[in-house]
Amino acid sequence: MLGRFLLRLILVPLGGVIAATVALAIIAIAQRNAVLAILAADPRTQQDYVFALIAGGPLLLALLSTWAYHMFVPAAAGVLISEAFAIRSWIFHAANGGLSAWLGWTLTEDIGDEYRLLSDPKILLAAGLAAGLAYWLVAGWTAGFWKPRRAPREPERQFS
Repeated sequence: MLGRFLLRLILVPLGGVIAATVALAIIAIAQRNAVLAILAADPRTQQDYVFALIAGGPLLLALLSTWAYHMFVPAAAGVLISEAFAIRSWIFHAANGGLSAWLGWTLTEDIGDEYRLLSDPKILLAAGLAAGLAYWLVAGWTAGFWKPRRAPREPERQFS
């Protein structure tokens, strides 16, 4: 029992980190063209790229962390439910990721962005679904501190 608890203490945060990385990769790939269009629109932005990252990085980090906070809280609640009830369904974890991403987008929808990045809920929903599946692959398929009990097998009857 202690070994399984220690394994869960390692796998659950690892699954969360990998899920967040997958969601970030999907968002970055989906928003690549928008970022390139922003850079191409103003030639000075390419020259001042390092300065823009230093000056605008903290603001972008604050905006993304606000969205991430509103997304990770429902996701963490779903993970706690899956761990408490040993829910190992990939559908549950994918739905948890999708619902969490949708809630995060809905709650932070009023934080406008002049470039309209992160404005398409379909991209965020896809990122949430993929993050839920990534979490399931790492930690969700073995959720719970105990193995679910199955119905006991009846002994085979031998006819002589």
